[in-house]
Amino acid sequence: MFRPMRRIKNEISEDAAKELLVNEKRGILAVNGDDGYPYAIPVDYYYDIECNKIFFHGAKSGHKVDAIKKDDKVCFTVYGNEKKVEGEWAPYLQSTVVFGRCELIDDPEITSYRVRQFAMKYYPSASEVEAEMNIIHRTQLYEITIEHISGKQIQEK
Repeated sequence: MFRPMRRIKNEISEDAAKELLVNEKRGILAVNGDDGYPYAIPVDYYYDIECNKIFFHGAKSGHKVDAIKKDDKVCFTVYGNEKKVEGEWAPYLQSTVVFGRCELIDDPEITSYRVRQFAMKYYPSASEVEAEMNIIHRTQLYEITIEHISGKQIQEK
């Protein structure tokens, strides 16, 4: 169902692709938007490696919500882990591409738990996370169930 990587020599292991998901802070979510146009937006996210799911949050209404309600198939991409090799001018860069299904989570307890996990990735302390939790009732939690994951490393030249 999913295409194999064309340039197999650039492929990184699934574990390396997942490690990139764990470590990066922002990704691009692509959905099937209005009138057949793709809609891709940057999002902050949390990848739970144990359950192999990606979580992010946002508003309870808007283009993203409407698109996911209409078609739950999504693509999620992260890139980073840039490294320079001595003697080469162009850096190496890794990327991970995920295909999956996105669900809107309406359970307040799950939302609260996952948003706390998510926030600890970005906030410097648990007390600062708790200070922001008073708006949790206005927060929509999204969960991507991963169906396919691949990663690659390229040199940007």
